Amino acid sequence: MRDEVTLQATTNPDRPALVDAATDRTWTYDALDSAVDATAGSLAALGVTPGDRVAVLLETRPAFATLVFAAARLGAVLVPLNARLSQPELATQADAVAPVAVICGRDTATAADRLDAPAVRVADDATVRPLSGTDPDAVTPVDSAWDDTRLLLFTSGTTGDPTAVRLTYRNLAASAAASAARLGVLPDDRWLCPLSMYHTGGVSVVLRTALYGTTAVLTRTPGFDAAAVGDALETHDCTGVSLVPPMLDRLVEADAVPDSLRFALVGGAPTPPELVERACAAGVPVCPTYGATETASQAATLHASDAPAHPESVGRPLLGTTVTVVEPDTHTPVPDGQAGLLAVSGPTVTPGYAGEGTAPRCEHGLLTGDRGWIDADGFLHVGGRASDEIITGGENVRPEAVAAVLREHPAIEAVAVVGVPDDAWGDRVGALVVPADDTADVSVASLRAFCDGRLAGYKHPRVVAAVDALPRTASGTVDRQAAVAELRDDAAP
Repeated sequence: MRDEVTLQATTNPDRPALVDAATDRTWTYDALDSAVDATAGSLAALGVTPGDRVAVLLETRPAFATLVFAAARLGAVLVPLNARLSQPELATQADAVAPVAVICGRDTATAADRLDAPAVRVADDATVRPLSGTDPDAVTPVDSAWDDTRLLLFTSGTTGDPTAVRLTYRNLAASAAASAARLGVLPDDRWLCPLSMYHTGGVSVVLRTALYGTTAVLTRTPGFDAAAVGDALETHDCTGVSLVPPMLDRLVEADAVPDSLRFALVGGAPTPPELVERACAAGVPVCPTYGATETASQAATLHASDAPAHPESVGRPLLGTTVTVVEPDTHTPVPDGQAGLLAVSGPTVTPGYAGEGTAPRCEHGLLTGDRGWIDADGFLHVGGRASDEIITGGENVRPEAVAAVLREHPAIEAVAVVGVPDDAWGDRVGALVVPADDTADVSVASLRAFCDGRLAGYKHPRVVAAVDALPRTASGTVDRQAAVAELRDDAAP
């Protein structure tokens, strides 16, 4: 398997491949092929060889898309790093994968330069070595095997350290084919990506459109501006868009969805049924989806035509994917309508993690850690998480990691971190704290200031309440439901 841009440059050289919504610049497949070749040549000149790991520390932009295909052209493994993480969190991720180089931009160069790997900028005016300043080697595209690892994408690290998921060429191609079978593909499709490309939902857009021979339109992250995204959708006649629920909510509120749209794929967190109903009423072709990094994005997706009748569902499993609801302890299948753990099998499921790590499995497939049930019509309903993981605005937050940082705060004696349900964000990070004394400042501002530089911004507590003692169950563990109730009572409307 050669990289998709190599193939499309031969068969569809004049078709638009990539659009930068910030500048309205468009690359045909022929032009993108030249850019990819130059980038691959520069990477080769730095010593990158097949199988090497190349990290990228960038927000969504054309340079990121170019690197996705340049790494594949060399047979290297691309490792997207979350550009919103703090320096210690980034260092942990880099140490876990040992990249031979970190490709960064002007806004991420300082962080990249502190990692234990050579840092190379994509911009010419950088103090760190500019990638384009490297005299490129001639490159012959590598024919990679279907089971070769193409990407290492990090999960949120729900069981401890962040985990890098191996996604193969087979996983990603199967995911693209299954998505196309559910959403459809037309020759003039343009798929808008306002998501961060270091998450599977973002990078999937450029991978799939290149495989289809259609067009990816990128809005630059970080940040989400509903008006700007709406303008990009209309200006570039976009037929598809990938979103997380808060983005959909803002687009519907702003009435910023054009008639050209065929599908709005919404994932990263559960989409509230009332939001699906509002989107349907506004004429938005909403497609709630369920998946994971370990399943190369989508595992089940609700077609827009089914959304009005099934707003609480994430649809049926995609082509080639089986979702089995199993009993938590024995992993035996449960009857339709009964809740249990979700196990996923099929060609999109990862072969494992970087290093010696293996994904949790049973005979019915990957154990996702999520709970749900399947109704009599075969529609999947995701009904909560087996873990206490917080999902806020599509970003995953491990409560233990936040609590560990807050326990170092001199004003805090004890703390419990939980997700506080929020209509806009899915969850908000909540901290129930026992102050060290009566004069201790445990305000939201104080805690967030303390977390600055220690945790990514989306992991900072947004709701804080002080109590004399943490609520506990009969066994002595923190009563998380009681903690959530306490925080909800104190939360600002």
